[in-house]
Amino acid sequence: MIANVLNLKAIVAATALTVTFSLPSVASAQGATPPNEAELLSELSQADPLDANAIERELQALWGKSGSPAMDLLLKRGIQALERGETSVAIEHLTALTDHAPGFARGWYERARAYFVAGLYGPSVADLEHALALNPNDYDAIFALGTIFEQFRDPKNAYEAYLRAKAIHPNHEEVTKALDRLAPLVEGKEL
Repeated sequence: MIANVLNLKAIVAATALTVTFSLPSVASAQGATPPNEAELLSELSQADPLDANAIERELQALWGKSGSPAMDLLLKRGIQALERGETSVAIEHLTALTDHAPGFARGWYERARAYFVAGLYGPSVADLEHALALNPNDYDAIFALGTIFEQFRDPKNAYEAYLRAKAIHPNHEEVTKALDRLAPLVEGKEL
């Protein structure tokens, strides 16, 4: 236990040191102001599939910025570790992130993903709830909650979660597939 705490502290210290000495200072961009989250969500709800992809990328970029280069680096390292299959390392990085930036919804969402991959469904649900309390429009977090409901063989609640995600992002392919898959179970079959 003490080794894990020391390891987390070492990760945070190394990350802060790396960011302090290696990242260039950020200059504010000149020109037009980027669209805000509300505008992007409104556009996303009415977009055709091609435009939806571009809007989704903008939203993901917006939601992926914590406001701190050190915290953004922890997020990046956590995601990269998860992609490499190093789930415990990902959880360590993302735990450091949620400890130091508890108001950053994306950190909670990504740690929920890591917990899910590790088979730790309780902590995953808790982190998804926290992420959604901070960002109730995160359709990926809502989709992930639906996936967990499906894992627990609760198609009704999964379907409701997917419907909620679809209301925000009507062109989300995985949500559409999940709704199509569950519709016969929840709505019944036509005779």
